[in-house]
Amino acid sequence: MQSPADILSDIWASADGDKAALARVWLTGEEPQIPSSFRVAVAGQTTIAAAGLAAAEIWRMRGVEAQDVAVDMRHAVVECRSERYLRLDDKPPPPAWDAIAGVYKTGDSRFVRCHTNFRHHRDAVCKVLGCVPEREKVQAALMQWKGEDFEAAAYAAGGVVALMRSYDEWSALPQARALAQLPLISIEKIGDASPKSWSKKPWPKGDRPLSGLRVLDLSRVIAGPVAGRTLAAHGADVMLVSGPELPAIPWLTIDTGRGKLTTFIELKSEAGQAQLRALLKEADIFSQGYRPRALAALGFSPEQAAEINPGIVYVTLSAYGHAGPWAERRGFDSLVQTTTGFNDAEGKAAGINGPKELPAQMLDHATGYLMAFGAMMARARQAREGGSWHVCVSLAQTGRWLWNLGRLEGGLNTPDLTGEAVHATFIETVSSGFGTLTAVRHSAVLSRTPARWSRPAMPLGSHPPQWPARS
Repeated sequence: MQSPADILSDIWASADGDKAALARVWLTGEEPQIPSSFRVAVAGQTTIAAAGLAAAEIWRMRGVEAQDVAVDMRHAVVECRSERYLRLDDKPPPPAWDAIAGVYKTGDSRFVRCHTNFRHHRDAVCKVLGCVPEREKVQAALMQWKGEDFEAAAYAAGGVVALMRSYDEWSALPQARALAQLPLISIEKIGDASPKSWSKKPWPKGDRPLSGLRVLDLSRVIAGPVAGRTLAAHGADVMLVSGPELPAIPWLTIDTGRGKLTTFIELKSEAGQAQLRALLKEADIFSQGYRPRALAALGFSPEQAAEINPGIVYVTLSAYGHAGPWAERRGFDSLVQTTTGFNDAEGKAAGINGPKELPAQMLDHATGYLMAFGAMMARARQAREGGSWHVCVSLAQTGRWLWNLGRLEGGLNTPDLTGEAVHATFIETVSSGFGTLTAVRHSAVLSRTPARWSRPAMPLGSHPPQWPARS
């Protein structure tokens, strides 16, 4: 199997990173760190290191000294479970899952996973099944269905579910074959533009790698918000755009909201679209996790964004990839794990007749760091050669990459990391708009510009839809 250094080298090379920069990265720790047959700790460490190294390279491009980047494997995998260790006024998170979310058997002896944390997704499942939202009623109704038929019907009704497939079953699907033709991260030039400049300089003033850069974050749950949180950790002004009517998971909003501004915009109204266009005109990065047609219908596709703001870096997150028959399909980490073979493989490794989840939402977290990495690498290219850029990542493609890293024999026998051990080593205490937070520090340690969040997590919609002045 590849070493962590070799894995990082491949990620770095995929975005045309300067090979010499890799000499300034220090990766410490041994795997496994948490119980899994997959290399989840290495996945967290190398994606976080890639983002940290991209920030360090932008710092060097600003004409300042080069700096080292160090990432400890244990700290990295803890950060990839940051939502577990968050405490608000010393209280742990409430139950994360809706009462009927989870795994069920179907009438053809298959397993399906339902994601019902958002009410409209729960209502869609219950409408298809013709039952009330009670676990026993859902299970009884599913015994009248074949797994694949239910998956198709639920998606058609606006739900999000997944049939548990083996890796071989997944690999035989057209969507898996489409992903096999795509890179881990796609960085494509989509328009002409001059390199951006401030006072005839290629970067705005500031004492951190991303100082003065403005990021619009239109995402929810974990992957996209983690990307924004990472960019904020390196100094970017990140504005999370949400709407009062959009469902959210409060605990995740707190954890991933550190370092961000947060505003409400009604995107379906003309006034709201005008507000977003005004913000976009002054932005450097537009990071979003909506389905492509949704934003295109409102005037904010990658190409439309490049017309509004030539030189923009537009980052697209999807569940199953930007090509193939499932390109428009909704999905979350737990569902992608289920449908692409991870739950089946982990269950078999544990001797379980049924699905077993990875011990972290690793597809989400690793994809979030890859989003941040891709955004920074594209922004660096914009500074060197101009152009507008489109970065594409997906949970399923990150899963494909993780699968190809190989398996750990006996990895499931690894003791899990307890909250007590984690809180003694990797946690900081900070104030917020919610109360006192104890939360995981960022695990990429830059020698000259330490990562930090200069803004506290705040309730959604706390700030006006306007950028702070650049220094």
